[in-house]
Amino acid sequence: MRIFTNLAELKAAKGEHLGYSDWREIGQERVNAFADATDDHQWIHVDPDRAKDGPFGGTIAHGYLTLSLLPSLLGEMYRVDGLRMAINYGLNKVRFPRPVPVGSRVRAGAEVTDVKGTPSGTLANLRVTIEVEGVDRPACIADMLTLFVPQE
Repeated sequence: MRIFTNLAELKAAKGEHLGYSDWREIGQERVNAFADATDDHQWIHVDPDRAKDGPFGGTIAHGYLTLSLLPSLLGEMYRVDGLRMAINYGLNKVRFPRPVPVGSRVRAGAEVTDVKGTPSGTLANLRVTIEVEGVDRPACIADMLTLFVPQE
């Protein structure tokens, strides 16, 4: 895990790759729970029998399930000390180039693409890439914004 002792160190890391999270398995139970939480019960996600004859050869994770793992996966990769709080500020761009098959494992890698001061704190933009184990093409690429508020 990369540890930044302050926001100046994070700003100095602009352009650096922060490494990778651990691999995380995407099971059918997780996909079903996400479907229940979001009311998205499309058969490609929750019906293994029907999905095996579908376009992906089995059930796949929701794109937004994959995206929702970002805070947890990033939490394994880096942290910034000396903060009052860190706030999910949003996303600039998100793409899902390939599906995540149920039963596969994913991990994230991240690069610091920008860090700038704002009246509310320090805004960092990280380009996060989620990959599926054994597959060349990423499952998700997202430009994630986090607002870091320093301790007073």
